[in-house]
Amino acid sequence: MNIILFDDSAKQTLLPLTYTRPVCEIRCGILTIKEKWEKYLNASCSFFTNEILSSKFKTEITEDNILINGSVLPSATLTENILSLRSGEILKQHDLLLAARLNNDQVQSFRPETMISQPKQEFGGTILRITNPWDIFSLNGIALEEDFKLLTKGRESATLSSTNNIIAPENIFAEEGAKAEYATLNASTGPIYLGKESEVMEGSNIRGAFALCEHAATKMGAKVYGPTTIGPHSKVGGEVHNSVLFGFSNKAHDGFLGNSVLGEWCNLGADTNTSNLKNNYASVRLWNYQSGNYADTGLQFCGLIMGDHSKCGINTMFNTGTIVGVFANIFGAGFPRNFIPSFSWGGASGFSTYALSKAFEVAEIVMARRNVEFTESDRQILMAIFDKTMPYRKS
Repeated sequence: MNIILFDDSAKQTLLPLTYTRPVCEIRCGILTIKEKWEKYLNASCSFFTNEILSSKFKTEITEDNILINGSVLPSATLTENILSLRSGEILKQHDLLLAARLNNDQVQSFRPETMISQPKQEFGGTILRITNPWDIFSLNGIALEEDFKLLTKGRESATLSSTNNIIAPENIFAEEGAKAEYATLNASTGPIYLGKESEVMEGSNIRGAFALCEHAATKMGAKVYGPTTIGPHSKVGGEVHNSVLFGFSNKAHDGFLGNSVLGEWCNLGADTNTSNLKNNYASVRLWNYQSGNYADTGLQFCGLIMGDHSKCGINTMFNTGTIVGVFANIFGAGFPRNFIPSFSWGGASGFSTYALSKAFEVAEIVMARRNVEFTESDRQILMAIFDKTMPYRKS
């Protein structure tokens, strides 16, 4: 059977993180949602996403296809129910489409919102679903523990150096090439996973649950509180609490990052600080792209949500509940506003538009440093996002 992960309404509510990726490419726990499904199903997955992204994230269709909601995290029970579907049948929970088994012609005309009338099975189990940016750090602890069990079952950890202070070693797993020296790793509060060729530098204090993905690093003296995930090829220093970096992003210096999500290719300048708690302890409100206004998260702790390729200068201060779009460049003294549109250039004193030519020039340089090509598809996607987000920059 051919597996396709589809976007539904969560693609809109997860902006700006989903401007540049399908929902299933979001990282929560150790793996992306797509990587989780591929592990559970032992199969490769393709994408059913919007027209802007489809040139890069392609759909592969055969005569027998299972389409799975890309915002839903897999479980053994859910996987079993999906694999039991007959041709033309859907799996749903209340009004939420979880999966569908469709032929070639049905996939061609597929729309999640029109499928509920199909022959169906009702799923009665519990599901975990990512529908808002803050779900990513809120559910990170549960997802990280599940991924840890999935990735380490029946396997033996590489040996870590005796210079480390290790608490609850049975909850620590190091992949081949992972390095740690003179660090404290406390896995009594949650598992600690060290990916291939990752490095925990001297003096790092890490409290689980924690994932350091492949080729990622904690800098010397870093203080990390779980549940936190540092995605592939990322670096963190200073103090980090309950945050997720998707990959290829850096918070390499002192400063605080809490209850936050950074997309790919982000960089926080030295001594950047995020507020994750309001002075009056009130519930945090975040910019909502659907309503065009601020929405109550219901959370007391919520910091920074930053889209791909955005960066900030040294000593930047982000207020509680700040949303930063794609390709923003933030600098200067004072607190910038807590909704910064994509392709914005400036800070507390005001913003102008970040010229596409300059943005692309930076992207090519930054990505080349990690031996990743800035492709024509990337260019076309970002040009479309630039046009789509123009009204926000005018407001």
